Amino acid sequence: MGLQIGDIVPRKEIQFSDLKGKVIAVDAFNALYQFLSSIRQPDGTPLMDDQKRITSHLSGLFYRNMALLHEGVRLVYVFDGEYHALKGKTHEKRQDAKDRAKEKYHEAVEEEDLESMSKYSRGFVKLNEEMIAESKELLEAMGICVVQAPGEGEMQCAELAKSGEAWAVASQDYDALAVGAPRLIQNLALARTRKTSSGFVYIAPELLEYEKVLNTLDIDADQLICLAILVGTDFNPGGVRGIGPKKALALVKEKKYPVKIFKPLEEQGKLNFEWQTVFEIFKKPNVHRQAVVFPKLDKQTIIEILATRHDFSLERVQKQLDKLQEVKKQGAQKTLF
Repeated sequence: MGLQIGDIVPRKEIQFSDLKGKVIAVDAFNALYQFLSSIRQPDGTPLMDDQKRITSHLSGLFYRNMALLHEGVRLVYVFDGEYHALKGKTHEKRQDAKDRAKEKYHEAVEEEDLESMSKYSRGFVKLNEEMIAESKELLEAMGICVVQAPGEGEMQCAELAKSGEAWAVASQDYDALAVGAPRLIQNLALARTRKTSSGFVYIAPELLEYEKVLNTLDIDADQLICLAILVGTDFNPGGVRGIGPKKALALVKEKKYPVKIFKPLEEQGKLNFEWQTVFEIFKKPNVHRQAVVFPKLDKQTIIEILATRHDFSLERVQKQLDKLQEVKKQGAQKTLF
């Protein structure tokens, strides 16, 4: 869900080569849910091993991150910690949506409607503790840094970027911008082509820059947080009824200060949440300072997890590892030269 301000913020397409040598902090849960929902069979069935254990997330983590590592991108995956109590309503909404999708999926199965099966199967994906633990194990074996956030993973990503430990945050959501991440990259972990009703389209990574967002919208940091709250965040889903991104932008520019923005709405009975509490979550996020340390590539552990444990093709896994080894070798030679 997250913050929905995509229609009004400036962005620009970039190439994967533009990120060579740069450290990118990835919102882990955001990426894992992408993999679980997108990497599936034509009928919507997720990838599974011989024991019927879901492996879509492992496939995404390995093959799509390998592609980024081949490009010279340095990755940090940040995992969510404890959720804030205010996120309860968001979780309820998400669960309701999953229940509806599951019901529609079973109807599609009975009707043997492959297109609907594929569509609705993506709506009730679930990430469990075993998947999370194994994802961390695989990432570290791939030489990717794993960071455990005390709270929201995306806000911890923003902290890494703000402190200079990372160059940018990678997420499909916009929350990192609201807490001041200098750069946000979208579509980083997605496949480079996506199937649509009219055929395949190329999906390019897009860069959003915090200062450019503020300058283009002609607002300051506090006003951006207010804009987020008006439109709706995970901590106040739905925002203020009747106020979309454009109307919210006009309101924050007119009233300028948080109290002047929200006090009239409060007096009119239009708020069903405590705006000060939500404002503080973004103003003072639950994060900690963390140094980024990259582990060494561990080929044997990668092979054990994927090929031995989950029946991935040993030949395909080995081919990727050999390719990565060659890239690292060439990089070392250039550095030496």
